[in-house]
Amino acid sequence: MEKTVILITGAGGFLGGLLAQALQNEQGLTDLRLVLVDIIEPVAPPNANAITIKADLTDAAQVDALFQTAHGVPDTVYCLHGIMSRGSEDNFDLGVKVRKVSDRAPLPPALHLIVISIAGEEGRLIKFIFTSSLAVYGGPLPDVVTPDTIATPQGAYGMGKLVDEIFINEYTRRGFVDGRILRLPTIVVRAGTPSAAASSFISAAPRPPQHLPHRHLPHLPALSLPLWVASPETTVRNLVRARTVPAAAFLAHTRVVCLPGFTTTVREELAALAAVAGPAALALVRFEPDEVSARVVSSWPARFDDSYARGLGFVGDEGGMEPIVRRFRDQLAAGKGSSST
Repeated sequence: MEKTVILITGAGGFLGGLLAQALQNEQGLTDLRLVLVDIIEPVAPPNANAITIKADLTDAAQVDALFQTAHGVPDTVYCLHGIMSRGSEDNFDLGVKVRKVSDRAPLPPALHLIVISIAGEEGRLIKFIFTSSLAVYGGPLPDVVTPDTIATPQGAYGMGKLVDEIFINEYTRRGFVDGRILRLPTIVVRAGTPSAAASSFISAAPRPPQHLPHRHLPHLPALSLPLWVASPETTVRNLVRARTVPAAAFLAHTRVVCLPGFTTTVREELAALAAVAGPAALALVRFEPDEVSARVVSSWPARFDDSYARGLGFVGDEGGMEPIVRRFRDQLAAGKGSSST
């Protein structure tokens, strides 16, 4: 039986943990072997054939070791790790260091793989699936972003993501890897403590009060700020789908795909929270000045033409915010959704 080896960096984070479980549950993956990596050793899904590794991905030697585990060379790399948007803005040097070293560091072993392929000992490319962000956009934007809209980031996080995209596109063009670049919407509702993301107030606003007793919004106008969002479940489903999209289906000049989402506002998030958890939950919302988060998030687009992504088999949420908040509440009641990052 042919084995399938998948490496996930950032596997200890919120999406990384959900992705590992989804891959474990995926039908048709034969002899699945997971290599789960993060700065803190990740927890593997129950019954998974997984190697968990604590690693500093700014250290090239530690990155090289990920391709030399007992599971062998990965078929697919999910590159989920990195410094979040507000963290990159507040600590520019660290954000650049992580982007510059670790996001590209998994690629050199892939270059070695293509050399082996030319020699006839191997016949495949590593699928390199990179999670980018709508933060690559900024400045004057059309009402609806299309695949042809030029990315002009107005933040350190978006700048770093765009640089990574350029490298992955070039490595793909040269036949070093089979790159797939997914620009993610803002993820709501996100479990655990608030992250170092400028958008963390968006992810936290609709959480039921038993999970986050108090949540803070950067300023009152944030209530009406339009946002492009997606649920964790739909996002993970799309990450799984990214493995199986035929290489020939992507546009010839780029592997970038803006994943489907929907437009909402913080006001609509809070209305969904009230509908699910009761009006008293709104009393826990506080408004605190946060000019940096407000500036960064307000530069992001809120409406996309996602027909190209849907044509590739990616999917979107249906029904707006309320079903997402209700599902999150039910997961909490069942003892799920307690991830810390």
